[in-house]
Amino acid sequence: MSTEFFEQVADAVVGLVPPDLGPPSTRLTAINFKVWFGPQATGQEGREHYEIQLLRDGSVEIGFHSEHRSAEQNDAVLERLLAHEREWRKALGPNATPGPFLGREEGPWRRLSDVGPMPRPFDVESALVLAERLTTYVEALEPFRLA
Repeated sequence: MSTEFFEQVADAVVGLVPPDLGPPSTRLTAINFKVWFGPQATGQEGREHYEIQLLRDGSVEIGFHSEHRSAEQNDAVLERLLAHEREWRKALGPNATPGPFLGREEGPWRRLSDVGPMPRPFDVESALVLAERLTTYVEALEPFRLA
């Protein structure tokens, strides 16, 4: 896949996220798009971010990643979010799953995300569908990320 599709996703997300979160930082490749807000608590830019990524099986993961070097730090981030599950579950629904990073279950990284089929064709409408779901994650979780 070319970066063009994820550029469309990025443009939509940047336009959809609430401006009170501050300017987003973004990174994209041919298989994913990442966005994060504000200074990272540890000074490790982008270690806590929202992401859409195409998985090896052709499905797509949408949600939040905590990618600090230590499992303890990532577990603490996830625990902070889970302490507010009652609030964010209403917006994210039952498919938002906390746990180890997909594909690296034994590693230190953690996620709160859902997985589903990649919308096709890879057009503006599909990019908007993904952007809207990622924006829902941002709006639901960001108030609690640093709580």
